[in-house]
Amino acid sequence: MMKRCRRGWNQWSGRAGRWLAALVLGLSVTGLQAADRPDLKVDKTPIEREASQPVSYAPMVKAVAPSVVTIYSEHTTRSRPFMHPFMEDPFLRRFFGDNVPDQPRRAQGLGSGVIITRDGYILTNNHVVEGADKIMVVTGDGKQEFTARVVGVDPQTDVAVLKVEAKALAAVTFGDSDELEVGDVVFALGNPMGVGQTVSMGIISALGRGTGILGRGGYENFIQTDAAINRGNSGGPLVDVKGRLIGINQSIFSGSGGSDGIGFAVPVNLARNVVEQLIASGRVSRGYIGVNIQPLSPDLAQAFGIDDASGALVSEVVPGSPGDKAGLQPGDVIVQYDGRKVDDSAHLRLMASQTAPGTEVELKLVRDGKGRELSVRLGELPSELATRQGSPGTGSPGDRDSLDGVSVDDLTGEIRRQMGIPARIDGALVTGVEQGCNAFEAGLREGDVIVEINQKPVEDAATAVKLSEEARDERILLRVWSKRGGVPGLIYLVVDNTKTP
Repeated sequence: MMKRCRRGWNQWSGRAGRWLAALVLGLSVTGLQAADRPDLKVDKTPIEREASQPVSYAPMVKAVAPSVVTIYSEHTTRSRPFMHPFMEDPFLRRFFGDNVPDQPRRAQGLGSGVIITRDGYILTNNHVVEGADKIMVVTGDGKQEFTARVVGVDPQTDVAVLKVEAKALAAVTFGDSDELEVGDVVFALGNPMGVGQTVSMGIISALGRGTGILGRGGYENFIQTDAAINRGNSGGPLVDVKGRLIGINQSIFSGSGGSDGIGFAVPVNLARNVVEQLIASGRVSRGYIGVNIQPLSPDLAQAFGIDDASGALVSEVVPGSPGDKAGLQPGDVIVQYDGRKVDDSAHLRLMASQTAPGTEVELKLVRDGKGRELSVRLGELPSELATRQGSPGTGSPGDRDSLDGVSVDDLTGEIRRQMGIPARIDGALVTGVEQGCNAFEAGLREGDVIVEINQKPVEDAATAVKLSEEARDERILLRVWSKRGGVPGLIYLVVDNTKTP
């Protein structure tokens, strides 16, 4: 059974576990003056999907190829010069010195890009030019070469904008990535492996991929394609059958190092929002609700009275944030954002990522099993915040007490100082969790703080034991503060007591 710990506090060691999503949302494009906007060519005419397939796509390729460029970058790296193996002996190094300086070394990078305005703005990936000391842009026919400067970069979408001094360049036409469908024919252009401008053909294999390539903080909504993408294609265009830009080639999954038919591209609508801001101001401004969210598992959906697992679960509301002022509460499940269904927490982030700070948005949510509507005026994401996403575990187990195998103790001032637990967090400190028990399988770990059991506040260890003993539900809903992974915050966990551990 759950018990209050009578032994002294042993400092806990962090274990990998909790997933947390900070809802830091929106890209500010509304409000840009007309003079600030780049002169982009845009064509959103739908594709004729029932039309017969042409014998050749050569006319389309000839039209778009002049917009594709090769990007050469130079980087300075530092490495230690070669030393005789004997010099690795610490005894010898004491006498001959350990002050061998690192030697600068020039490294070259290869990527692709696409011209987006006639006066020389070029779109590519951030990772193509990141850290570059010098950037050269060469047109597809090899007849023009320019020195480029970086206008702005956005690592969270892996987008970068360059500028070259030129006029009357061949600018690509933007399509509409929101209208794409799986099975649409697409073409990847670029300079793979440095062999020269190359075109590969495939289809859209999937949409809305979140691969984790950009790491925590990235806004991922990739287009997946089987069109061949190799090293050197990064930053180049993915176009539709009309030659319209619908994505920026970004990465591949490969067991061979070359194309295995699993490539990813940044959707052009997401890239375009970033491009307009970078050109206007050199930075990207994102909206901010001020809540932590997590994906809604089937067990959590059942606990919060949701018919399916669609939506984003609010696990914490930042005091004084726009969400707090609007009346959002922990346990709310956001199911609609400005009239659009929220599939999951990542989907909500992506929809809001194209909403300007200062915009008032309508949210539909479920609270205590009942529908509600709230209006939230987005703030601007503080620069020090980074988005982290993931999902908590869900539980298992038994016919014993609801939190069998868990030991708890009171929070003391010393423990708060040791663990960095905020003064606003009250509850019971988890001092032990038996491996394999229901709570362990749910994701509860030593060092967590239980702040609620079945949505009832936990004031101290005695309260936690009492509420645990009273709980008779097959699934127990916990709200837990955790610092695992270096990302402190509150999440929900479900302990499933329908199985025996």
